[in-house]
Amino acid sequence: MSSAIVEFPRFITAASLFDGHDAAINIMRRMLQASGAEVIHLAHNRSVQEVVEAALQEDVQGIAISSYQGGHIEYFKYMVDMLRERGAGHIQVFGGGGGVIIPSEIKELHAYGVSRIYSPEDGQKMGLQGMIDDIMTRVTVDNPPGPAADIDALAGGDRVALSRVISALESGGKEGGGLDDSHKARLQALVDAAPVVPVLGITGTGGAGKSSLTDEIILRFRQDSNNALRIAVLAIDPTRRRTGGALLGDRVRMNAIYHPSIYMRSIATRRSETEVPACMRDIINAVRVSGFDLVVVETPGIGQGDAGIVPYVNASLYVMTPEFGAASQLEKIDMLDYADVVAINKFDRKGADDALRDVSKQVQRNRTAFDRAYEDMPVFGTIASRFNDDGVTALYQNLLPVLRERGLKTFTSSLAPVTTRTSTRQTAIVPPQRQRYLAEIAETVRGYRQHAEQQAVLAREIQQLDSASRMLTAASATDESADNLQALIKQRQQQQDGACQALLDQWPAMQADYAADELVTEIRGRELRNSLTWTSMSGTTMRKVSLPRFNDHGDVLRWLMLENVPGRFPYTAGVFPFKREGEDPTRMFAGEGDAFRTNRRFKSLSEHAEAKRLSTAFDSVTLYGFDPDERPDIYGKVGNSGVSIATLDDMKVLYDGFDLCHPSTSVSMTINGPAPTILAMFLNTAIAQQMDRFVAEHGREPGADEVAAVKARTLESVRGTVQADILKEDQGQNTCIFSTEFSLKLMGDIQAYFIQNKVRNFYSVSISGYHIAEAGANPISQLAFTLSNGFTFVEAWLARGMHIDDFAPNLSFFFSNGMDPEYTVLGRVARRIWSTTLREKYGANERSQKLKYHIQTSGRSLHAQEMSFNDIRTTLQALIAIYDNCNSLHTNAYDEAVTTPTEESVRRAVAIQLVINKEWGLAKNENPNQGAFIIDELTDLLEEAVLLEFERIAERGGVLGAMETGYQRGRIQDESMYYEHKKHDGSLPIVGVNTFLNPDGEDQEGEFMVELARSTDDEKQSQIRRLRDFQQRNAADAGRDIERLKQAAINNENVFEVLMDAVQTCSLGQITNAFFEVGGQYRRNM
Repeated sequence: MSSAIVEFPRFITAASLFDGHDAAINIMRRMLQASGAEVIHLAHNRSVQEVVEAALQEDVQGIAISSYQGGHIEYFKYMVDMLRERGAGHIQVFGGGGGVIIPSEIKELHAYGVSRIYSPEDGQKMGLQGMIDDIMTRVTVDNPPGPAADIDALAGGDRVALSRVISALESGGKEGGGLDDSHKARLQALVDAAPVVPVLGITGTGGAGKSSLTDEIILRFRQDSNNALRIAVLAIDPTRRRTGGALLGDRVRMNAIYHPSIYMRSIATRRSETEVPACMRDIINAVRVSGFDLVVVETPGIGQGDAGIVPYVNASLYVMTPEFGAASQLEKIDMLDYADVVAINKFDRKGADDALRDVSKQVQRNRTAFDRAYEDMPVFGTIASRFNDDGVTALYQNLLPVLRERGLKTFTSSLAPVTTRTSTRQTAIVPPQRQRYLAEIAETVRGYRQHAEQQAVLAREIQQLDSASRMLTAASATDESADNLQALIKQRQQQQDGACQALLDQWPAMQADYAADELVTEIRGRELRNSLTWTSMSGTTMRKVSLPRFNDHGDVLRWLMLENVPGRFPYTAGVFPFKREGEDPTRMFAGEGDAFRTNRRFKSLSEHAEAKRLSTAFDSVTLYGFDPDERPDIYGKVGNSGVSIATLDDMKVLYDGFDLCHPSTSVSMTINGPAPTILAMFLNTAIAQQMDRFVAEHGREPGADEVAAVKARTLESVRGTVQADILKEDQGQNTCIFSTEFSLKLMGDIQAYFIQNKVRNFYSVSISGYHIAEAGANPISQLAFTLSNGFTFVEAWLARGMHIDDFAPNLSFFFSNGMDPEYTVLGRVARRIWSTTLREKYGANERSQKLKYHIQTSGRSLHAQEMSFNDIRTTLQALIAIYDNCNSLHTNAYDEAVTTPTEESVRRAVAIQLVINKEWGLAKNENPNQGAFIIDELTDLLEEAVLLEFERIAERGGVLGAMETGYQRGRIQDESMYYEHKKHDGSLPIVGVNTFLNPDGEDQEGEFMVELARSTDDEKQSQIRRLRDFQQRNAADAGRDIERLKQAAINNENVFEVLMDAVQTCSLGQITNAFFEVGGQYRRNM
């Protein structure tokens, strides 16, 4: 084939294995599409095998990968090697990883065969579009020629040859790179001799879930035939006529295609005027010649009257949803005349039963099948998004005989027959009648605020009238005037809320309390005495809590109802009256190499601290629930950007030497997808510590009752949090590994276990906005999405029958800070919305009303250019977090822009907090933000912006409904794109990045003389050896415990309770694979 200019260049785009929130690659794939490319986007967490297999089947010219979690050298080299081994060395590989891939590594990868790695400096010089233009030029003009189409290899079943023949058929005539006349004749001869195979057309309305349903049907074929069938999937998507580009978006949602028996090819309509390209028949014939048993053709979403797929197939499935409008609309759907089977997908939506009846009757009328009941028509209710849905199985089992009539080869079925015709497991996470919960919350918060304003007016008028009455009396006015005023006073006093009057009545006593030298408070029955003053170096006596100097009762009441002092409702200024003495909010952050190395880092960081706040980062292998392995794309990431933890043995080493039950020790574990497994390992580690202490103290092993007592005390004492928030993981496209439904079930199981075992001091979930912000969200979206996720857990757990006060104290919130003004009041708004809602709407007690506000400085404001400037940004963010009374604070190290933080950079990051807390005078004040006009205004503006966002999410069916349509992801990506454009065009000044640039340019040699904290080969090999040793030691019991774990999931028992035992014998990866089998894998979205 010639190296002529490629008219329709094709790309695979993805984030590398164990890399999450693919904001950067999403921006790049959108810009590639807009520049005329056909893009097959695979989203985040893709192995080299998956990417290369897709590249070969899709016959692309380029692969574009983002890789920012380390292991990039191994990943890119492995990809280049695999492409060459598969005869596809002509496919160009492009990549980027922010500043993580340093200049010397870029040179190394270029020399190895990677076409181009783009650095932040490239972005600075070329701009976003300039980088895209460079990629497009390389693959369209300077493209190396690929192998010619080989018809004989195609006939022999060569999948790569099939892909190249399909590309040639799409290209048209010989002059466009297509087949010449001899090749066409040879192909036609093979087609004439090929056996007839069933061709199933799957079509339907846009957004009906065709891709998910197609994937589930392929999975049923694989399960039922034990992978005996060879299946080809041809997925068609429309070309954008204006640009010539196309988003080929079906492969990203497919989980069942990654098997040697399955072939998938995405096809753009290109010049076709319909939803089926003109060459479709030739493509289907080429697939038939290649030896497949079944061909599945999925079309793009179509309108009502279009049945364009019918001439190309010999069986068809029409997919729709319950929301088709009036029953009369069904008469306009042409496919109801032709479809062999009809699926009403998303059957959990409102009106599904009515839709099933109306569609069945319409099919009965179309077929004039009045001799049969409409209930017997081939119409099925399915929920393709639900793992192992019996409605999908019923659909498949009805489709199977239809395809056998069309020539599908026979096999012995393995799936048990189902008798239902619709999905039977429709237990919603949030019940349908509660889907407007966020709109109700917005009404509650606004209603409380309106009530506060009304009561403030009444309080002001009562005070004014009372003053006027006293003045009239003093002036010897007539009794009638005084009586009239008293009547007005009494009228308003009757309108005054009793609780509001009580607030005003206690105001003088409160002023006296805070004017004293110390304040006595009570927490959980313990009396605490806190000093209320400190003396500056200049001898000035400063107050730790400053009260407003209001005299007007309206202003006083309004302040008490909407602000109040720290530790009092609505907790706007903070949830505790004072910071803990001797316990700054500083967190000791570590996570690198193996457990031994991270343990040493923890001990070094906490050596001089009374409180041990251990904040743990895990490597991306652990974050995605895998075990360490020698395979290059896994091996490169073991122990990089976090610590490698695969077994209970590792967890015990990680926290060795720290008393996990001590009141001043707390552990924060940043992990989500496999959080239940990691949490079970941690709790087992804490229990094992206390068992060892018992043996040391008593000189013997504990008895059965003593074991139970030790375990109970441990669970009641241990402090910390595990992130576990699967909702934000989906929205931010991060470490989702299991199906969303199964993940939420596991989270509920953890909380149920906590309630049963009185785990009061450990947060069952840290509801996180940090990764939402990292994926590109602005502060308003971060706060709104995070709080809405928190309220979704509230609704879901109330629906499970839990009591609000049993679980609300186990929830905490974790936010990213940043440079935008809204971050100054993020905590104030979060606390006020949460407490108001919990008290006014859910009737929760005081402990439940307190939102725990944990902060990490922004990772997005860490730039690889002028890295030393990052500490300036981090210092400012730390200051506003402390002023906002955060419960804990993690300051990022300046060099995290390019590497796992080094010991030196972490010391500097911790020093930022120490300097603020110990040297910065005003930090000793507990409410420095209160009383500033701009703070008050920003608080009100941000609160209203969040409530408006709540209403937008409510209109989409709540958080889960909005997630289904990709609302949150779309918003995050748009905001990320906006930020990147502003950064690149210079309209958003970033010092050292796009303004105040170093006049001498970047000193590449000097800039990267910093130590790169990467894991060593010795650590990686040690981890693999320790894993194999653990698995061998426990081989006899692991199989039994894995089976128990599966059965607990299948029988809807509390899986976490069984998991507490399973982690004693099973590795992280073994447990993850077991959960895949019974809970399903996460289905990625665009």
